[in-house]
Amino acid sequence: MKNMTLEQIASAINGKLYCHKKLGGNAKGVVMDNRLVEKGFIFAAICGNRVDGHTFVNDSFDRGALGVIVEKEGDYKGPYILVDSTEDALRDLATYYRNQLTIPIVGVIGSVGKTSTKEMIASVLSEKYSVLKTKGNYNNDLGVPLTILSITEEHEAAVVEMGVSDFGEMTILGKIARPDIVVFTNIGQCHLENFKTRDGILKAKTEVLKYLNSNATIVVNIDDDKLSTIDNSIIPRDAKIVTYSCKDGNGAMYQAYDIESLGFNGMKARIKGDINLDITIPLPGEHNVSNAVSAVAVADTLEEPIDSIVKGVQNVATIAGRTNFIEVNGITIIDDCYNANPASVRAGLGVLGMATGRKIAILGDMGELGEDELNLHRDLYKSILDNKVDAVFTVGELSKSIVDALEGKGVEANAFTGENSKEELLDYVIPKLNKGDTILVKASHFMNFTFIVNKIKEALD
Repeated sequence: MKNMTLEQIASAINGKLYCHKKLGGNAKGVVMDNRLVEKGFIFAAICGNRVDGHTFVNDSFDRGALGVIVEKEGDYKGPYILVDSTEDALRDLATYYRNQLTIPIVGVIGSVGKTSTKEMIASVLSEKYSVLKTKGNYNNDLGVPLTILSITEEHEAAVVEMGVSDFGEMTILGKIARPDIVVFTNIGQCHLENFKTRDGILKAKTEVLKYLNSNATIVVNIDDDKLSTIDNSIIPRDAKIVTYSCKDGNGAMYQAYDIESLGFNGMKARIKGDINLDITIPLPGEHNVSNAVSAVAVADTLEEPIDSIVKGVQNVATIAGRTNFIEVNGITIIDDCYNANPASVRAGLGVLGMATGRKIAILGDMGELGEDELNLHRDLYKSILDNKVDAVFTVGELSKSIVDALEGKGVEANAFTGENSKEELLDYVIPKLNKGDTILVKASHFMNFTFIVNKIKEALD
């Protein structure tokens, strides 16, 4: 990491360096988890709700830390930089470091599919570049700084997921990441407790437009009615808009057509416009075609050869909790339980609808949907019927409305509520499973449906 000595870091974050002797050399990394500290790293001690990072400062020195950033004085084993707020210091340090970087940074923004789009873009770009991508759920006001600070001299591009849940948060992320390319995937029904409407979500997410790098490219999914309103009147003068679509006749610069489902084996499509090519995507669902087209647009903007783009799309892989297919003794589990909102649940049900055997959906509550949360849950029954799902089992008071709406419609449906609802569901469902069944497991992250996935796997193994 260039220009990242302790003295330079202290200056960048307006901190006071306490050091017994002059130290040379740049930091090799910055983390806020002491277990990730390596020799030459900086450890940022965050005061969390459950754990105070200052407790682990001396452990970080034992692991080889070059120095630490703290907001509390203490009897520390090595050099420390004292600041008013470690969290603010982390963001300031990432902003300082970003200003030195010359590699293209791609920001991925949207209500649904940010992670899968990020994975698709990173897979495609990796055919030409050494790519750094956001790890796990590091997409907030601490995760984005840590992602930026993970970029090393070997990286030639970075794909950064940028997630927000309230107004003003994208301004913070935009100032830190300053994307060269920003991809807008969609505006869905998420975090409505704060945003109230989809127009509110659009307003919050487009805050980033004020903080793009010079001569930036804005990649927009014009299949989304809200995103299609982004035009030259609200973007920087030196920026340009690149459009993509999966609907024929939209006039997009990157247009998918002749879209064909391969069942659980994925999708095929052709792309026309600024570039013409045929792609095979190893992931099911038309939403993954949209993700692939956005990746094609990004790669073409960065002048990646067509053969590399095609190969990168073909090589994309699923990750746990996000439409991840698990085969256990003739039964397929679609592990899509990392998070949920109405649009992503409908997409998951669409994938489940491709199954040839019995189709089972295990659904849980979706969070932060605001005043209309009950109707947003209830309305999912329509997608259940459209995709000919055979059985639906729900956990949570809100999801019970789905079961109520399915009464008398020919679908086996049971709701489980209360303290031991997940265990009761498992006791009821597992004995009913047969070879050839496909099970979609989907809920918001706070529902901890990973527990359900793991218990079903254990029972079937």
